[in-house]
Amino acid sequence: MSQLDVFICEVGPRDGLQNAHHLMPTEAKKAWISALAAAGLREIEVGSFVPAKVIPAMADTGEVVAHAKTIAGLKVVALAPNFKGFQRALESGAHKITFPVSASHQHSVSNVRMTPDEMVAQVRQACELRLTLPAGQRPEIEGAVATAFGCTLQGEVPEDEVVRIAKLLADAGVDSVALADTVGYANPAQMKRLYRKVKDAVGAKLDGVHLHNTRGLGLANALAAYEEGARAFDSSMGGLGGCPFAPGASGNVVTEDLAFMFESMGLRTGIDFDALLRAREILVNGIPEEPVYGHFAGAGLPKGFRRAAQEGVPGKPAVAPVV
Repeated sequence: MSQLDVFICEVGPRDGLQNAHHLMPTEAKKAWISALAAAGLREIEVGSFVPAKVIPAMADTGEVVAHAKTIAGLKVVALAPNFKGFQRALESGAHKITFPVSASHQHSVSNVRMTPDEMVAQVRQACELRLTLPAGQRPEIEGAVATAFGCTLQGEVPEDEVVRIAKLLADAGVDSVALADTVGYANPAQMKRLYRKVKDAVGAKLDGVHLHNTRGLGLANALAAYEEGARAFDSSMGGLGGCPFAPGASGNVVTEDLAFMFESMGLRTGIDFDALLRAREILVNGIPEEPVYGHFAGAGLPKGFRRAAQEGVPGKPAVAPVV
């Protein structure tokens, strides 16, 4: 397995479908996830363990996780909104479990009916439970600081509060911390400033960003985060996504466009663009009523384009690989 310069986690099967107006059949989900993995996406967030009555699209997450675990080389990620969800994710055998912890008090109460500090306590409980498991049965735990750049319910989210929550998560025992622009409020200057502040507070545990393209700044923010040291990026095929509990939160940064941007810069993503477009076809056929977005899918590769994985790529930057 070759080393990568940037690591893209596909979150469409979770974040994309949870906000869709139509349900994708379970078998279509499985086919889509298999096609995404075949395109070179090595980490996929396949669902969330939330009550089906709250988000019906996630009712089949256990079955979807079981399928995804049969795909060789794929890191299977599931989201847990609380400790009970973590226990369900643990039972499913997910390789990585992500907790969204909002820095916005109003969004946190709306989303999980807990304050940010109460949510951190749930994460700490999960980390303590993990320590009681045999070494080979301990999943990775990620703490994602949601609404880190602003909130449609609360408005401004103080940067000091974002840093405080990130530090609490790191101290609770998570393996990694990510910053999430849940509602698409971030701009590149803000991204650089806040990423730097959180990095100073939690060090190497900060390595990822989860971006939405609500106002068209998703790629610009991804590049800004990369320049500050981020090497892990969440994105959603076709730009699907959004938070049902944050009014106005629209789709994620488009996987196809994000991968092309980095590859065109000479950075290895491990993604096969032809296979990626085939996966997009499966998505469109699986949920045809739902609109999909993105520029690369319509324009294709420029004439003479060479992927960063090929030898002799001019101007290949020297960056630390992600393993």
